[in-house]
Amino acid sequence: MTPGQTGLVERLRGVLADEPVRREVSMFGGRSFMIREKMLVSALKDGGLLVRVDAARHDELLRRPGARQAEMGPGRDMGPGWIEVEAAAIDGDAELASWVGIAMEFNRAATAQDR
Repeated sequence: MTPGQTGLVERLRGVLADEPVRREVSMFGGRSFMIREKMLVSALKDGGLLVRVDAARHDELLRRPGARQAEMGPGRDMGPGWIEVEAAAIDGDAELASWVGIAMEFNRAATAQDR
């Protein structure tokens, strides 16, 4: 892992410490955090964050500082519900917690639909 990615992984572990059903996997070129077997966020190599969000909020969330459409590769976007947040936009704990909170809202709703 890169230094920026390692630092972000540690911060995410702290934010998600109270989640009872959590695991980490290597995915999307980063360290992904799964909550209730659904991908929540991924710490990317450049220290940015890949976030899984409600597709209905996608356009609204893209207007937040540092947010952009996530891509699987140049010119191959991942579609609505996948946002990449640049490292500088999640430097502060409040900013990181905000994005994790948005991802948790979607995770809880998606998990409830599976029941």
